[in-house]
Amino acid sequence: MYADNTLTPKEAVRLCALGTLALAGGGMRYSVLAHDARHFMSRVTGPSLELMGTSLELLKFEGLIQPSEGQGMEDDALMELTQKGRDELQKLLMARVRADSSDLNKLIITLKFRFLHLLPLEEQCNQVDSLCDAAQAELARLGDLHDNHCEDTGYLTNWLDHDLSLIEKRLDWLETMRNTLYAKLEEA
Repeated sequence: MYADNTLTPKEAVRLCALGTLALAGGGMRYSVLAHDARHFMSRVTGPSLELMGTSLELLKFEGLIQPSEGQGMEDDALMELTQKGRDELQKLLMARVRADSSDLNKLIITLKFRFLHLLPLEEQCNQVDSLCDAAQAELARLGDLHDNHCEDTGYLTNWLDHDLSLIEKRLDWLETMRNTLYAKLEEA
């Protein structure tokens, strides 16, 4: 992880692969896992050597995934998560999100929402709180930029108005989700 406890591109790939395998439940062929993870990431970020160049073989080597019982180490073995892999998935899901709008950040947020339901309800609430904080920080950053250039000629403030509107809508959506999750937590 980066020093601010946010995910590196390599860790985003790990999150995608481990989460995809967790959703499969009963295991998944290695080739299908690799295809599904790369397909999902490339649809969110577009082609990226930084993301697609990361090998999923490391997951086997590090003991995060393993062939299912009765499977050998064949090339296309049926893979399953180990307990160490489940722990790593939870750690990756709980990482912070940077307050920027990079393609990597978009991928990480999308992965969080894809796998958020795998966390305990209280941790789901914490993660949505963190996403709300990141959106508020992004609003403040772009709002400050807008305020400092409001007298400029050209189209910058129009573009910033557009971005700010999108972030406000995202924040409203996140706050609605947060309220729903907290209501479920109170019921439990």
